[in-house]
Amino acid sequence: MFVTHLESTIDGTRFDADRVWTVHQGRPLWVRYDLAAVKNAVKPSDFGSRVNSLWRYQELLPLPKGVEPVTLGEGMSPLLACPRLGKALGLSRLYIKDESQLPTGSFKSRGMAAAVSMAKHLGLKRLAVPTAGNAGGALAAYGARAGMEVFIFMPDDTPFINQLEAYLCGAKVFLVNGLINDCGKIVREGTDKLGWFDMSTLKEPYRLEGKKTMGLEIAEQFAWKLPDVILYPTGGGTGLIGMWKAFHELQTLDWLKAPKLPRLVSCQSDGCAPIVRAFEKGERFAALFPNANTVASGLRVPMAVGDFMMLDAIKASGGCAIAGREETIVPWMRRAASLEGIAICPETAVCFDALEKLICDGRIGRDEEIVVFNTGAAQKYIEAVKLELPRIDKNQTVDYDKLVHV
Repeated sequence: MFVTHLESTIDGTRFDADRVWTVHQGRPLWVRYDLAAVKNAVKPSDFGSRVNSLWRYQELLPLPKGVEPVTLGEGMSPLLACPRLGKALGLSRLYIKDESQLPTGSFKSRGMAAAVSMAKHLGLKRLAVPTAGNAGGALAAYGARAGMEVFIFMPDDTPFINQLEAYLCGAKVFLVNGLINDCGKIVREGTDKLGWFDMSTLKEPYRLEGKKTMGLEIAEQFAWKLPDVILYPTGGGTGLIGMWKAFHELQTLDWLKAPKLPRLVSCQSDGCAPIVRAFEKGERFAALFPNANTVASGLRVPMAVGDFMMLDAIKASGGCAIAGREETIVPWMRRAASLEGIAICPETAVCFDALEKLICDGRIGRDEEIVVFNTGAAQKYIEAVKLELPRIDKNQTVDYDKLVHV
């Protein structure tokens, strides 16, 4: 185990790594590693011969060596070149990192694999989470894999597929007539009464460690160089924060072949954009976004506990936070899939509207290397697309000439 301690993100207070922790002064904890020891123990060329999952990076993960992880085969999602979509946008080097191919259909598999593995290792038996959708399904799946009891609270308009996957995995699932922060209140207030552990975004330290493997994978997939720009859809923001942490750990390890780190672009919907508003105002903390409403359910997080961590990372990277238009979500889902065959989720569709704006504004160069994260499978969002297909009557003659013009 290369973990040395846990550390407060607010004031640097240190905590022993072998105990159960949540937050300090209401804010998250970092997991810190003995990176000098990691550098002596492993080198980048070692990873290629290891298991093709996020657990290949075991020295940079919190689970002690020799402890069996709770796993469904998560990690090493494909990095897909997108030449036709890139050409349509005027870009020569556009890639999609497709997290939809992970076990539960979204990047949430990474965080829950790490968090549930650590929860089991630390002796926890009962877990609870407020969720906008995918996190609940992932916790239910990994909780089932670990043989743990799971309680899930989600807004009552959460996509049905997310409700179904959590139910099928045996979790106790409850719908709440409110937003994710209302669900979070129920989890907080029930902790003492039912003795569950709160697995909320950044309310425990290990989901972030699982998410950071997206950054480690990008580095390995780009032969230990990094792209110029990363666009990432941000609700709670652990993916963006985790990647930035991973890049700094790689810098310290001296594993990167070029010193420059990517510019991070936090993409939100204009229906719920607290990080964008805070960034535009130059503030470090984000105010509650009123009347949050977006079909991209993973972005409907009106107040994030890791707001300052996101904003710190964005600013340090030289990136920005930008809102995509709600009305462009479905058109971008179809455009991306029809050009590249990659079924992107609504959250990622927001990224493409943001990307087009940034190209037009000159803030992203047409020859830069761009990675857009597809954080989930389009198939999990059946309510997002209102679809009415043309019909053919089997009893009438088919006019085949008209079919090509549909």
